[in-house]
Amino acid sequence: MLDTATYTPRLKTLFKDTIRAALKEEFSYKNDMQIPRLDKIVLNIGAGAESVRDSKKAKSAQDDLTTIAGQRAVITKAKKSIAGFRVREGMPLGAKVTLRGDRMYDFLDRLVTVAMPRIRDFRGVKPSFDGRGNFAMGLKEHIVFPEIDFDKVDEVWGMDIIICTTAATDAEAKALLKHFNVPFTGEGK
Repeated sequence: MLDTATYTPRLKTLFKDTIRAALKEEFSYKNDMQIPRLDKIVLNIGAGAESVRDSKKAKSAQDDLTTIAGQRAVITKAKKSIAGFRVREGMPLGAKVTLRGDRMYDFLDRLVTVAMPRIRDFRGVKPSFDGRGNFAMGLKEHIVFPEIDFDKVDEVWGMDIIICTTAATDAEAKALLKHFNVPFTGEGK
């Protein structure tokens, strides 16, 4: 078991020791508070049509997401009824969790060093920014995380990962994530 009093995530130490200085030099920031940093990481599993037929699917997605994140996930519910999809207001549709602080850095480290290399035919992630410095990506299978026991999985879920930064522009956010070794497509690094 980790001693949480003395434990500091590897990427957090890397950010403080080298990445901040590199970004300050690269973008010529005058103030240390201008340097972009990670704000939060939001993970989402949408059980969708399966959870309409079986309400236990959302609970299963919540359990898997809790295992991956190391923090309790909450069940997401439908905001309004949609007859065409047989969805009623308040019906459980998936699960989400927001990571901040040390858990956020630990998750990013596991995502980049362990989970992404386990993705079949992986060639990098497409740079998908929102114009305000936030990055979004999706995984087709949540079983790429080693915390998930493949034999006990009843359903393979897709997963959304949103990395929110304090960067003002997409270029700054991309530079920050490149320093964290996020493999973007179409680049030789």
